[in-house]
Amino acid sequence: MTYNPKLLKEEKPQQGWKNKLHEIIYEADTPLGKWFDLILILLILLSVILIMFESVKEIDDLYHGTLLTLEWIITIFFTIEYIARIISIKKPFKYIFSFYGIIDFISTIPLYLSYLFAGSQVLLAVRVFRMLRIFRILKLVKFIGEASQLTRALKASRAKIAVFIYVVLILSVIMGTIMYLIESDAAGFTSIPRSIYWTIVTLTTVGYGDIAPQTAVGQFIATVIMILGYGIIAVPTGIVTVEFSKSGKANVNGEQLVSLNTQCCKSCSKEGHRDDATHCFNCGSQLR
Repeated sequence: MTYNPKLLKEEKPQQGWKNKLHEIIYEADTPLGKWFDLILILLILLSVILIMFESVKEIDDLYHGTLLTLEWIITIFFTIEYIARIISIKKPFKYIFSFYGIIDFISTIPLYLSYLFAGSQVLLAVRVFRMLRIFRILKLVKFIGEASQLTRALKASRAKIAVFIYVVLILSVIMGTIMYLIESDAAGFTSIPRSIYWTIVTLTTVGYGDIAPQTAVGQFIATVIMILGYGIIAVPTGIVTVEFSKSGKANVNGEQLVSLNTQCCKSCSKEGHRDDATHCFNCGSQLR
């Protein structure tokens, strides 16, 4: 293969602006990256507020044109951002079919569909999915350690929580069946599924009041379920708190203390690299 200096000079500027674009859009360690994320957060919040205003008929009737114009401006900005995310990485499909890539697409396309297909205005409410993007944007360095610690705590406690939920479901079925046998149809306990629904509502201390026991025995059982409800609410919180505390102690002892940054791989879009990393832990591509 022959060396072509002219071709090399043509490729370098293109690669340079792509790297700069990638750095601004995907990373939050740089000043421009932080400003980009801040603007994005403000636009996402503004977009959600506009969606809420549109759902209020009185406001929409008065300011429909203004709301629509602002929404178009935000949608066009998100469209440009979505395209920029695709062209600034080496493997676009990694981003397009990632969780956040799908969220970005779903939250951007509804306004266009409302003009292409009749009756698709209902899809405009899907724009609230933009709120999920804030989780990706808030990837500042000072939050990464805490987020990793919380993730480890949730993973460590998932088996205990699963067993706990299974026990609660069994308890709900048993108590609901008993209430169905004790109470009459007039009280609202017309079937076992409906009685189970009442048990879950009572157990979670929600208490809609649409169904209520009328007999003394039923009211006594309802009282027991209400008292159990307070303990049931506290158990998952306690499980996660214990695991979170263990994770925190491990970090203090230096067992799991790893300094991460917001670098995003240009090839596979993986995040969460160590500060001293020179290559992506997922695909091996060189980091900046």
